[in-house]
Amino acid sequence: MTTQQPVRHIVSLSGGKDSTALAIYLRDRIPNLEYVFCDTGEELPETYEYLKKLEVFLGKPIIYLKARQSFEDMLKARGGFLPSGQVRWCTEYLKIKPFEEYIGDSLCHNYIGIRADEAHRKGYISSKKNIIAHYPFIEDGIRKEDVMRILEESGLGLPAYYKWRSRSGCYFCFFQQKNEWLGLLENHPDLYEKAESYEKENLDTGERYTWAAKESLKELRSPERKKMILEEHERRKAQLQQSRANLLLMDVFALEEDNGDSCLICHL
Repeated sequence: MTTQQPVRHIVSLSGGKDSTALAIYLRDRIPNLEYVFCDTGEELPETYEYLKKLEVFLGKPIIYLKARQSFEDMLKARGGFLPSGQVRWCTEYLKIKPFEEYIGDSLCHNYIGIRADEAHRKGYISSKKNIIAHYPFIEDGIRKEDVMRILEESGLGLPAYYKWRSRSGCYFCFFQQKNEWLGLLENHPDLYEKAESYEKENLDTGERYTWAAKESLKELRSPERKKMILEEHERRKAQLQQSRANLLLMDVFALEEDNGDSCLICHL
């Protein structure tokens, strides 16, 4: 006689504001809730610090999942071919596969922090039929202002990286805006240099593997280019603040380049 596997209830955490707010929102609503973070090993220090604070608030351990191979091992196996918005092998192998392996064949209800004001972002996280996606914020009409209230009332507030970055995810995320790359350079120059070391250029063919579109991180950090990027960011920020009173800095980041194609499991 086979023993029936228990039904599991899991919140997928990214270290970002929405999934954190969802974990808080569901903490006392769903019994036996699991909190899972797919750790690429390439996260910002602020992400780990924020997850530690969340763990204390939840009163329950967050389960950290890691891929069998590191990012660097995978990068070498691909001949230095960097992940990109078109080929997101980092998300597939460092986030989705470890999560699916952790679930196995159990029936799993997976709770995802997409808000009611961004319902269009529903998209692929896992294709396994035993993993059933739920969107409590969409169902309950929870919007960005509600998420901010949940975080403030919990005492957690926002992760520290929101001062210079619009989303969670790896420090080298290819969805970063160029002013955010400069934020990484200012706040974590060691990580910027590490990301820069992964870029490659074939002088014979002219083929380049770069994180940012059309320019390398070495080019992006040059004084002239840095000045242009920061001036453009300030110009856009002023325009947006003029049109929207009391606009938060994180809203400025998001409105400048709202990329609906970003990897959901990384950036909620």
